[in-house]
Amino acid sequence: MLSPRFAEPRTCRGPGRAPPPGNLSLAASRAASRDVRPSRRVIVATRRHDPDRPSRGREQQPRPYNPIGSRAASPRSPGSVPRSGGYRAGVPGTPPDAADASTDPGTAVPATDPATDLAPGPVVTLGQVARTPRMIALLVLFLLVAGVCARLGAWQLERAEVRGARAQAERTAEIEAQAPVPLEDVLAPQTSFDGGLVGRRVEVTGTYQADGQLLVTERAHDGVTGSLVLTPLRVTSDDPDADGAVLPVVRGWVPGDDPTDPLLDVPTGEVVVTGYLQGSEDSGAAPDAVPAGTTDSISSAELLGVWGGPIWTGYAVLTTSDPAQASAIELLAPPTRSGTGLNIQNLGYAAQWFVFGGFAVFLWVRLLRDEQERATEDAAYATGVQGAPDPA
Repeated sequence: MLSPRFAEPRTCRGPGRAPPPGNLSLAASRAASRDVRPSRRVIVATRRHDPDRPSRGREQQPRPYNPIGSRAASPRSPGSVPRSGGYRAGVPGTPPDAADASTDPGTAVPATDPATDLAPGPVVTLGQVARTPRMIALLVLFLLVAGVCARLGAWQLERAEVRGARAQAERTAEIEAQAPVPLEDVLAPQTSFDGGLVGRRVEVTGTYQADGQLLVTERAHDGVTGSLVLTPLRVTSDDPDADGAVLPVVRGWVPGDDPTDPLLDVPTGEVVVTGYLQGSEDSGAAPDAVPAGTTDSISSAELLGVWGGPIWTGYAVLTTSDPAQASAIELLAPPTRSGTGLNIQNLGYAAQWFVFGGFAVFLWVRLLRDEQERATEDAAYATGVQGAPDPA
């Protein structure tokens, strides 16, 4: 015996089929629900896209336009904007009317400042900012710092001169105390001159060539302008490379510039001379561009064309001669390398102090420009707040 649940035959619920009699109420309710659901969706869609339909019985009022930004003005102080919102809180928005007017080519839109997105306002000048008490106090402070740095830099320059002079005196005493060495042992003819040989004391034997003697004009000695006496010495040596070569010798200094002065006569015969080595100078004027018997530089390259060769690339500053020369020619002090009169370490310290002083002045100028930009932004912000309409 079948249970009452399966007493009635099962039928399909497809379209066009009648529901069984026992389930008429259930089928009718399901069909009614299927008929209502589409209309409910339409209603929802209509309510969602209908802008005129009120929401839950309340009419939506248009929000007032706030030119200052997304933050509304405080009801206690209309038109004011709290500064806690930062810089963006003070940037005015674009009113609807202005947005519509921007699309109209016949409507002029007021220009804005692209740096701050504010309407052009008062510009604070550097002079106005520099006259504020804060910037004046900073200027005085930085000038004091720069003055102290400049004084320390000058003190380091003085120390550089003192220490350099002392080192030079010690170097000169060392050079004068050294024993002379044969010239060919330290420098060969037609070879490059090493800077380390400056001031080296050498000894050489040869014969002066009086017809080739020249005066090097415009040379100062003890504050007086005169001439150097430059004489070629034909060297006699056991070294085949040095024998017969020409060594320029500076025999001393005279106050005049007359090459025919009898006091400039050279010792005759073979002489033994000692002197300090010095490097050749750069080329000067051509021999035919200066008076006869004179020159303006001690250049081995130019002297090679006048005296012949081979020739040494440096010259000797005479200290002693055997036989002796005329006493009217003043002997010179040992030569020195350029830049040896100052202490390099103290020069570096002086440069550092001067850089620090300049940086102090630059820092004040930078602070002044930053303060001007900040003051200009504050003035533009204040102008925008005062011109904002009352949202009430």
